[in-house]
Amino acid sequence: MSLPMIVVPVLPTSLKLTFIVILECKSYTNLSDADRAQSYKGVYKCDNSLVNAWYRFTGSAGNKMADTVVPTLHCGTHAPGYLTGGHPTAAQGAVSRKVCFHWSNNNCRWFVNIKVRNCGAFYVYQLSKPPACHLRYCGNGGGIKLI
Repeated sequence: MSLPMIVVPVLPTSLKLTFIVILECKSYTNLSDADRAQSYKGVYKCDNSLVNAWYRFTGSAGNKMADTVVPTLHCGTHAPGYLTGGHPTAAQGAVSRKVCFHWSNNNCRWFVNIKVRNCGAFYVYQLSKPPACHLRYCGNGGGIKLI
C-alpha cells in the first residue's frame, strides 16, 4: 500500500519554492477495527497497550475520531473517548485538543490532551495510553451493533 505524500509550501526566500513533508501524515498506525466504531456495542477492550505515536482512524472504525459524546458501553469499551474542540483545518497545523472519556453520567470523567493534524484527506492523532483501563479512543464509524 502506498501512503499519500503530504507537502506544504513554504514561503520562498528567493525565486525557488520549498516544500516540507509532514512526517506524521506519512508515518502513522491505522486504527480500523469495527469494534472501535462509536455505534459498536459488544466486547469490552481498552487502549492500555497504545504507545505514544501518531494514529489514523480508517475502515470500519470510521474516517476520524468521534467528536461528539459517545454513549457508555459503546466503541468496544466501558468509557468511550471522543475529541472535544473540533477537528483542525489543514492551515492550523498540529493543534492541541482534549479527548474526554464518558462514564457514569459524566461526559468527561477522565481526559487526556492530544495533538491532531489535518493531513488534507484525513486526520492523524498523537495518542498515548489512556489514564485507566476500559477507556478507548472511538472512531466515528457506523460499524455493527451487537446487543
